[in-house]
Amino acid sequence: MSDVSPLAPAGFPELPPIAGLQLATHEAGIRYAKRADLFLAELAEGTTVAGTFTKSLCPSAPVDWCRRILAEGDGTARAIVCNSGNANAFTGRAGDTAAALTAELVGEALGVEPDRIYLASTGVIGETLPEDALRSGLPALAEQLDNTSPAAWEAAAAAIRTTDTFSKGSSARIPGTAAHIAGIAKGSGMIAPDMATMLAFVFTDLGVAPDVLQAALSTSVATSFNRITVDSDTSTSDTVLLFATGEQIDDEILSVDDHRFADFQAALDDVLLDLAHQIVRDGEGATKFVQIEVAGAESDEAAETIAFAIGNSPLVKTALAAEDANWGRIVMAVGKAGQAADRDKLAIWIGPEQVAAEGIQLEGYSEERATDHLRQDEVSLTVDVGVGTGSATIWTCDLTHGYIDINAGYRS
Repeated sequence: MSDVSPLAPAGFPELPPIAGLQLATHEAGIRYAKRADLFLAELAEGTTVAGTFTKSLCPSAPVDWCRRILAEGDGTARAIVCNSGNANAFTGRAGDTAAALTAELVGEALGVEPDRIYLASTGVIGETLPEDALRSGLPALAEQLDNTSPAAWEAAAAAIRTTDTFSKGSSARIPGTAAHIAGIAKGSGMIAPDMATMLAFVFTDLGVAPDVLQAALSTSVATSFNRITVDSDTSTSDTVLLFATGEQIDDEILSVDDHRFADFQAALDDVLLDLAHQIVRDGEGATKFVQIEVAGAESDEAAETIAFAIGNSPLVKTALAAEDANWGRIVMAVGKAGQAADRDKLAIWIGPEQVAAEGIQLEGYSEERATDHLRQDEVSLTVDVGVGTGSATIWTCDLTHGYIDINAGYRS
């Protein structure tokens, strides 16, 4: 593992136990030496499931597996198993075989049907998963299941890491209930929207019907994982899975009109946004956590497109890394976004310092104050494009030579 990101939180949070959930990790030697690279979560009978996946047209075998069983199943799940170091993507029939074997071996160990076991893989694309590591590692993994103690949570979050410099976890109490939401995620590079370029496994002991759970997850993903970018690249393996064990209440939420649903949605939003922000804070080589707000667009969708044009621009991102208040690069990014913008009404802020108004540099603008803001670890850019009421916020990071160092030697 590389040095911990300077934007990392102080430590891994203490996550609560989730009734109906057990966790395990194991060192199978799939790619990494002397570290766990397999993760398993066993779920109580009746646990419901929802998922969102990459929109890449070259998805991994585990993504295909999960999409199929989610579409064809009864909306329940008994386990999720994930390996790190190998994406099991672009591996042809061998990838499908490895996915089926993984589900079969875990199913045998747990005594459940393979089609109720969800899969995820992350790591190098184009390399087949070693069958011997699966045959030896997966049964051993199932033997190590533990309750969701703080140590078990942290071990699980560590086992799914690749280039991540820190483990990511978050939780929330659902108001008015004894239930919680807790989850782990991985992601550091190949991070852009189009589902969410990362893995996240989130669990609650509230009971929620499958269609309601899917609606809640889709809503939360749209404003969290789909609003982050590190490098504009979308992975083959992106997967977010949400499981509801129902072990803390007698009656499940059957409709979005249930009085408990709003509190559940709010708690889920908080957890997913926290995890999404942690992924950006762990962006490969990142030294700045950047919030970009766009207002005055024709629609919210147009504002989001403009915001991502700014956030994905290498010129903007390298200027942020250099703490250079070169606001002309922001103008460039707005102009290339392909969305309506009035050049002569454009307004720009770097942090609290207004840079431009009515299409020109603002009288009294202080580059020194703007630069002072850029020297901070957390940076904000705000743009009003002057054509409507649409708005959006995204989060990104700067682009440093550290990104090149990590990715130039990723397979070595």
